[in-house]
Amino acid sequence: QFSLPPVSISLFQVSLASSALPHGLSHLFYSRCHFLQVVKDNRDYYANLHAAFYREEDACRTLLENKDAIDWDKAFQLQGLQDGLYQAVKDMAEARRVHMEPYFYQAVLHPDAAMFCRNQLRSEPLHLGTLRPSDAPLVNDTWAFASNDRSLRYLRSLIEVFPNACLLDQKGQLVAWSLSDVLGRMIHGYALPKYQGKGHMKTVLQALGRKLHTKGFVSYGGVLPENQNSKKLLISLGFHLLSLRNYVFLFTPNHLK
Repeated sequence: QFSLPPVSISLFQVSLASSALPHGLSHLFYSRCHFLQVVKDNRDYYANLHAAFYREEDACRTLLENKDAIDWDKAFQLQGLQDGLYQAVKDMAEARRVHMEPYFYQAVLHPDAAMFCRNQLRSEPLHLGTLRPSDAPLVNDTWAFASNDRSLRYLRSLIEVFPNACLLDQKGQLVAWSLSDVLGRMIHGYALPKYQGKGHMKTVLQALGRKLHTKGFVSYGGVLPENQNSKKLLISLGFHLLSLRNYVFLFTPNHLK
């Protein structure tokens, strides 16, 4: 196994700037295949992650057709924000007879990360902490996105490598948490049922935002469009709900299903 330090730039910022790419540069491509550990599982679309940012839709299609950029014989995950991405990848998946699972999130961004982190929210009688690799099974069990052995391996890697924050009770048991991923996003925010609706996620998100801010990251993420409670929470913390749609596609070749 080997580990990698957090990426040094925010790909969200790169994506927002992609419409103003320098002359002659039509796209940027970010690939972190097997980004956290050596994974030989061709079905692992969590570790096989690609992100594409482009100025013109044709550039995206050219990128998807480039076998040196994407290996369509393996399961992988593709993320992006640009218009036209859904149709482009849908056409490509159908042409290659690859199973595609699309997920759509509304992008959220805090316009002033420094202000977001300025006044630390109180957490008593709970206390702030950091997730440990041994916490991965609980995080995995409460993650609607998968809850399987591959997602467990993926989440454990995120906990080991990238910033996270959590709240613990007086016995040191987990109450609420949020992680960050290879793209610098705030993700996997969750509070255990008996602690929900008590403002604990505000404390966790601010603590994670502070860690990310010290590393030069913006505070951003995605929320399911129908998740009104999360939207209200984020708005109360000063986040802006953007009109951008964050696309997440999971691809599995039919011979690997």
